[in-house]
Amino acid sequence: MPTRTRVVELGGGVCCAPLRAAPVSEAAAEELATVFAALGDPVRVRLLSLVAAAGEICSCDLEEPLGRSQPTISHHTRALAGAGLIVGERRGRWTMWKVVPERLAMLRGALA
Repeated sequence: MPTRTRVVELGGGVCCAPLRAAPVSEAAAEELATVFAALGDPVRVRLLSLVAAAGEICSCDLEEPLGRSQPTISHHTRALAGAGLIVGERRGRWTMWKVVPERLAMLRGALA
């Protein structure tokens, strides 16, 4: 975050120098907001952590640890996939999910 330099004027003017630039661009802020919105649900945070820990995981293997039905899991995986955090590959009746490493790196970079 940019540091403000304190400027004191005796005539009652400006108390500090204005910021010259935002730490995050407007486009990056919109993209991050989409990702953070997808992570705004505790079930999705847990789901993402399960996928990340497994490397690749079948939708059917998410029901028990999350304690949710398959339709609910599908809803949450769609939200995470829509934010670009995970990708799925259909294999027969089920979908195998993987984390998108570049998106996690972008998220880590924004929080650093």
